[in-house]
Amino acid sequence: MREFIVEADGGSRGNPGPAGYGAVVIDAATGQTLAEAAEYIGVSTNNVAEYRGLVAGLRAAYDLDPAATIHVRMDSKLVIEQMSGRWKIKHPDMKPLAFEAARVYPAAQVTYEWIPREQNKHADRLANEAMDAGKRGEQWSAAASTAELEAADARAARAAKGAAEPEPSGPPGDAAAGAARARAALAEGRGSATASASASASAADAESRAKAEGDVRAARTVAAPSSGWAPADMGAPATFVLLRHGETPLTPQKRFSGSGGTDPALSDVGRDQAERVGAALARRGTIQAIVASPLARTRETAGIVAARLGLEVTVDDGLRETDFGAWEGLTFGEVRERYPEDLNAWLADPEARPTGDGESFAATATRIAATRDKLVAAHAGRTVLLVSHVTPIKTFVRLALGAPPESLFRMELSAASLSAVAYYADGNASVRLFNDTSHLRA
Repeated sequence: MREFIVEADGGSRGNPGPAGYGAVVIDAATGQTLAEAAEYIGVSTNNVAEYRGLVAGLRAAYDLDPAATIHVRMDSKLVIEQMSGRWKIKHPDMKPLAFEAARVYPAAQVTYEWIPREQNKHADRLANEAMDAGKRGEQWSAAASTAELEAADARAARAAKGAAEPEPSGPPGDAAAGAARARAALAEGRGSATASASASASAADAESRAKAEGDVRAARTVAAPSSGWAPADMGAPATFVLLRHGETPLTPQKRFSGSGGTDPALSDVGRDQAERVGAALARRGTIQAIVASPLARTRETAGIVAARLGLEVTVDDGLRETDFGAWEGLTFGEVRERYPEDLNAWLADPEARPTGDGESFAATATRIAATRDKLVAAHAGRTVLLVSHVTPIKTFVRLALGAPPESLFRMELSAASLSAVAYYADGNASVRLFNDTSHLRA
C-alpha cells in the first residue's frame, strides 16, 4: 500500500482578507512531489483557507490512489487538533469544511501531525502564490508558476554574468544579489515545478513579496505578550494564571518536596501569602475558575484564594508536583552527598529519574502537556487560576516558549508567585507574566 504525505496551508492578508491555500502531495517513500494545488478563494479567514487547503490536498492524493494511507502535516494546530478529534469544532464556517475533509478518505487511512511553520514552506509558498495571483485578478496555475520559475533562472544567470541592469534603488551589484535572493526564495521548500509569480519578477518584487509574506505570518501569529493581540476569528484565549502554593516549613530550607513523600501543610507565612494573593486577584476581578493540584499545600492555598473570590476549587491530579523519589525531604546538598551519580544524571538528562523510581522531567512534561490541552479545551476564552508547584509551573512556561528542558534549571519561581500564559485556538501561546511577587509586598 502506498503512503502519501499531504502538506497544506492557507493564509489571509487581513484575516479576513484576500485569501488562498496551497497543498502538496509527496511520496513518503521517495520524497518526490506528486501533485500540487493552490487557489485564490477571495475574502476569507486564515482558518477557512487552511481547511480549504487540507481538502484540496486530500482530494489530490485521492486522485492519485484512493487506497493510499495519508499522513497530513500542517502548521495549523487548530485544524490538526480538530481533525484528530481532540478539539471540538464550534465555528460554523469550519464544520462543513471539516466534514468535507473527513469524507475524502476513510478515517482509518489518515493520520494528522502538527509541524512548525518553517517545515511547511512548500504549502505556504503555494498559498502565497495563489494570493499573489488573486491580486492580479488571476487564478494560480502550475504552468504559469513553472514559466515564472524558468524566467527567474534566466534572470539569475544573466545577473551572475553582470548582464542585469542596476536596480534603481541601489548600486549595480544589488541586481545580481537581488535576483539570486529571488531565485533562492522561489526554490526554497519546493519539489521542482512551482514558484511565486510575484517574487520572480525582480529583486524589488522579491523584497515586496517577502514583506507581504511577513504580513501574512504576522496575522497568523500571536503577537508580543504585552499586546495580547490575536486574530479576531480565534476568539479570546484560554488564560492560565499559574500560582505556586504558599510557603511550607520545607520551603525556606529548600528541600525537595514533591508528590512522593510527605505532604506538608502551609506555614503561617504561607497562609498569609495566600491571603495576599487572594486580595490581589480580587482587586483584578478576572479569575473565573480555580483548579488545584491534589496536594495539601496547593489545596489549602487554593481554598484561601477561593474564599476571597467566591469560587469553588476543582482538583486535577495532572497539576501535582514531580515525584522526587528517595530525594523527598532532602536538600540539594544532601542529595549530592548520598546520590551523586543519580543527581548528575538527573541534571543532564530529562529522561533520568530521581533515585527510588521518581518521576523524570520528561514524564512530568508529558503529563503537563496533556493536562494543559484538557484544560484549554474545557476553559476556552476563560481566565483560570491553576494552583500548582514549581516544576509544573515552570513546565507550562517552558512548553509555551518552546524552550529546552534544561531551561527549568534557569528559572526562579518563588512561593506564592504568579505567572500567566494565554493559549489561542491555533495552538500558539503567549507568556504574559512570570514569577510576579509584587502582591506579597503590598
